[in-house]
Amino acid sequence: MNLKRRSALQNILGIASAPLLINPINSFGQQGLGPIDGYDLIITGGRVIDPSQKFDQIADIGIRNQKIVEIKPQLTKKSAQTINASGKIITPGLIDLHAHCYPQASAIGLPADELVYLTGTTTFVDAGDAGANNFSAFKHYIAAQARSRMYAFLHISSIGLAGFPVGEMKNIEYANIDLAARTLNENPDILLGIKVRESLDVVGENGIEPLRRAVLAAERSGVKGARVMCHIGNAPGDLSVLLDTLRPGDILTHAYSGAGNNTVQNGKLIAAALEAKKRGVIIDVGHGGGSFDFTIAEPAIQQGLIPNTISSDLHAYSGNSPSIPYLPNVMSKFLTLGFAVNEVIAMTTSHPGKIINRDPLLGTLKNGASADITIFDLVEKPTEWLDTKGNKRLGQMAFVPFQTIRGGVPYGRPFPSPFSYS
Repeated sequence: MNLKRRSALQNILGIASAPLLINPINSFGQQGLGPIDGYDLIITGGRVIDPSQKFDQIADIGIRNQKIVEIKPQLTKKSAQTINASGKIITPGLIDLHAHCYPQASAIGLPADELVYLTGTTTFVDAGDAGANNFSAFKHYIAAQARSRMYAFLHISSIGLAGFPVGEMKNIEYANIDLAARTLNENPDILLGIKVRESLDVVGENGIEPLRRAVLAAERSGVKGARVMCHIGNAPGDLSVLLDTLRPGDILTHAYSGAGNNTVQNGKLIAAALEAKKRGVIIDVGHGGGSFDFTIAEPAIQQGLIPNTISSDLHAYSGNSPSIPYLPNVMSKFLTLGFAVNEVIAMTTSHPGKIINRDPLLGTLKNGASADITIFDLVEKPTEWLDTKGNKRLGQMAFVPFQTIRGGVPYGRPFPSPFSYS
């Protein structure tokens, strides 16, 4: 994290900074290339929480050749570099299933790598910044050059979010089914499916026709398991009809939006929302700058609409909003709502890792997994959290990013020598 920003946050939360303990050895030489007689990086003394393995204990993590090779108390083999995580929580690298990371082509996208110090996120899923017309540049000039691991949903609108804040689905001709299907078919390594925004200010008079076209594009692509991510917030028409259109495996994002025509009406969760969850529709938070309302989330969760994934919907507007929806803050809000630490970590690691379904070792700290790791301070101090409608809740704990490692290479110190990353 940027030192000035981290210092300010530490002052707010009342925590002291802890220097990294770094072994000055820079190389193993030839000996380091043989059997595992040491590590490139070792993280020591933290509370390791990996929901994918139901692992929760104080342990060290040994990393070699960008992979996790050993987790157990008090690893004794030598290491080129060391991070002291005593008193901290170590988790698989956070996965943000809904973010906006297409700078300079999307009107709201931010550079993923610039966000890491604030978010502790190692894998970002871009939620529809690119449509078929401008996806190629996202793949070749953004994702390919980022340190962060990146996936995406292709917008059903061929122009993506280039025209934001003008609603991209007011002109239904942008929703080219065959073009979106072909683009998805040609890029299954990085594209997870089709994104559509179903809000009145986005679709105008077109109702849920953009959603219908998104579903057709996903099916016509021929990509097994292609999902639709559907944004709601003051959705058009009968919300039950929209929810009934979603298939098992599709994603309902902004599930606790307070923007109007919500999943909770007059204090009661609508039946179609619960039925959607029961048939396998994935419930995603998608906090954003206007899409998370405590007064919707609380009754929805109490009545059974429990999220599968916690995501930020971080972009140029939401990142400046008073509710500061960086992923660790959104996680902290769900601690405030009564979820356990391990549940919240699962909803930002193993759960989205399975939904992405491109690497069986994504979102886990199992041996052989890419060494994507987030280290937190879990600060126990009363902290007031704000939703996007101005409602406040008082929490007792907060996740504060301390260090993030992607593919065995930390962001910031300790630097490997020679410096390189994959």
